[in-house]
Amino acid sequence: MTILVAYDGSADSRAAIEFAAKHLTAEPTVVVTVWEPLLVQIRRYPLVAAAFGVGAEDEAHTQAEQHAKEGADLAVAGGMSDVTYRAVADNESIWKKIVDVADEIDASLVVIGSRGLAGVRSVLLGSVSNHVLHHAGRPTLIVPPQKNPS
Repeated sequence: MTILVAYDGSADSRAAIEFAAKHLTAEPTVVVTVWEPLLVQIRRYPLVAAAFGVGAEDEAHTQAEQHAKEGADLAVAGGMSDVTYRAVADNESIWKKIVDVADEIDASLVVIGSRGLAGVRSVLLGSVSNHVLHHAGRPTLIVPPQKNPS
């Protein structure tokens, strides 16, 4: 059994890794970070992406590699022992790339955090975790956002 954990450096993805490390420690794990190449950003947001220039692509890839390594380090610190990581470029959508990687490694479980958006915010911003859940065709664990203690 191989576990795929999506990690983007956010508090929500950190919670997903911590949960997986606490409850699923005995399985090989791949931590994946998906990043958007500049050409994809230009196609989606031409004015914003063009302002960052050519070096932004290398910087985005480097940052994605750092996030993936950070996620793997968190998993190891949480008790997982057989952990690898990778950063992959997204040419369509982040959720589809996560599903593609899950298919590629034949993951028996996908673990992903959720930002906890609901209603109009979820519709407008989309939900990577919701799309992964409905398109992965394999067990998917969505870890909800951590509640702030009051």
